[in-house]
Amino acid sequence: MRVAAVHCRIRPMQAADIPQILDIERQSFPTMWPQTVYQREMKNKMARYLVAYEPSAEHASLASPPADTPGMRRFVKRFIGGLPDTPGTSDRILGVVGLWLMVGDAHIVTIAVRPECRRQGIGEVLLVAAIETAIREHQDEVTLEYRISSAAARALYEKYGFRQVGIRAKYYSDTQEDAVLMTTPELRSNAYRQLLIERIAEQRKRWGDAYPLAGDLRGIVR
Repeated sequence: MRVAAVHCRIRPMQAADIPQILDIERQSFPTMWPQTVYQREMKNKMARYLVAYEPSAEHASLASPPADTPGMRRFVKRFIGGLPDTPGTSDRILGVVGLWLMVGDAHIVTIAVRPECRRQGIGEVLLVAAIETAIREHQDEVTLEYRISSAAARALYEKYGFRQVGIRAKYYSDTQEDAVLMTTPELRSNAYRQLLIERIAEQRKRWGDAYPLAGDLRGIVR
């Protein structure tokens, strides 16, 4: 079934997005303090932040080409490769994902979706965007933490090949809850490439031409 509730697209975070992103962060992590200093993060050479957004009416003409057109590879380079984009503050930010590029390890430091936009697959699209970004940045694996009580998070991450590699006891200061540390297999392995191709094919089937990512990693994973 195709998703029609929002017209979701992906691009690098811009300074003009920060007020909306802070609002999403407050709603998603109400006990977290202090909030992320995104102005500083934008200057962090190791950080990559992407947003899912719904274009405003004046930017509707910038909608992506269908996934099977020759322009798709240029589209992915533009939106995942971090090249400049034109949307501004009138775009509605639906969610954000951030990762830090360590030594061979891309660590997802945040992933959040507006409460009213959840259960529509936007978080999954953001996760795929983070994985694709890690591959393009020549990282070996992707790691993240999640609250041990979140079965939904675990199911999503396992769907994309993450496996548990450790526990961080009492990691979350608000509840003293443990964090589960998960990591992917080697990103450029044939087995993981095939897994991503299959998962993205499922996403394209769900979203149809509105799917905001490439959906084909053959030119990304070598």
